[in-house]
Amino acid sequence: MSENKDQGIGGAQRPGEEGGAPGRVVGTPSPAAERRLLPEGDVSASEGAGEELDEQSAKRAERVVAAFFLLAFAASVAFIAYYIGWSGRNGGMHGIERARESNLWLGGTMTLAFLAMAIGVTIWVRRLMTSKPIVQERHELRADDATREAFTKTFLDGAQESGITKRPLLRRTLLLAAAPLGLAPLVLLRDLGPLPEKRLRHTWWGEAVRKAQAEGKKGVRLVVDGTNKPLKVSDFSTPGGMITVLPEGIEEHAENPLNEVAKAVTILINIPPDQLKPVKGREEWHVNGIVAYSKICTHVGCPAALYEQTTHHILCPCHQSTFDATEGAKVVFGPAARPLPQLPLAQDDEGYLVATGDFPEPIGPSFWERG
Repeated sequence: MSENKDQGIGGAQRPGEEGGAPGRVVGTPSPAAERRLLPEGDVSASEGAGEELDEQSAKRAERVVAAFFLLAFAASVAFIAYYIGWSGRNGGMHGIERARESNLWLGGTMTLAFLAMAIGVTIWVRRLMTSKPIVQERHELRADDATREAFTKTFLDGAQESGITKRPLLRRTLLLAAAPLGLAPLVLLRDLGPLPEKRLRHTWWGEAVRKAQAEGKKGVRLVVDGTNKPLKVSDFSTPGGMITVLPEGIEEHAENPLNEVAKAVTILINIPPDQLKPVKGREEWHVNGIVAYSKICTHVGCPAALYEQTTHHILCPCHQSTFDATEGAKVVFGPAARPLPQLPLAQDDEGYLVATGDFPEPIGPSFWERG
């Protein structure tokens, strides 16, 4: 009974007793202090660079650093050589396989160059640079009373000599002259241009269609941007093609041709008819799979001028908004919030592609037409 009385919970011997685990009395220093990473006191006593360097260790570190620098140099030369030489062969960097190979070699060599340089500099700093403790004295930030009084006297004397205190007319007219300068930035905001209001809800397509129909025509012809040549259906019969078009006569008859061209610019895409999924109510807006959409991205107005023939996706290169040309240019990826506006198309009696109406919704970003 007496033996059990002297034992701790579960029969374990108490700390400090013979045969038991060594214990720590509350209030005594922690044994962890004996295992400090850096000793207290002189910084130069720590392992590595200090006030004095071991020349033999320094030589070894110097050779290691130089080796890393040479490796960085070799990797940089390999980067340049691959970019100028090998990547220019066999079609350059075009194509998926060539792009992967280029990314591997260019990225790998550049990464190796930066990594070797960083490792070399790190070893240089840690092993070759001497370090001495620097003590920075701190004083009270507030200036003494004599300095404050001297500054106050100097400031008041300067104000008195300038005449700004004893000549109120000059002071008031100076403030009056400076006041408009503070308002000038607000006035300069008008240089951003007038608000579009509702002018973007209609383009020259609508005006041109009305004029053409008034003359007994089916619609306004589509002309190729740059050549102004009317486009026949037979001229654009290859699936997978894309071209930029404008309404015929826009540059000759529009009141402000540059603005109207910027709003009316349209992309024409030829999609196999069996893959076309027209939006309800727009089943007749294409001609043998040829569809037309506004070229202005509905995100922030960049030109959506890239087209993937295999997926029939229209891409905007600015922020990667992606639209499906087979389903009314609906958004399938990216920050754009609504589809590209679609232009209704038809074929006239002479086989030319014509537009039979304007875009049914405002072109460009939604915030453009909220003025």
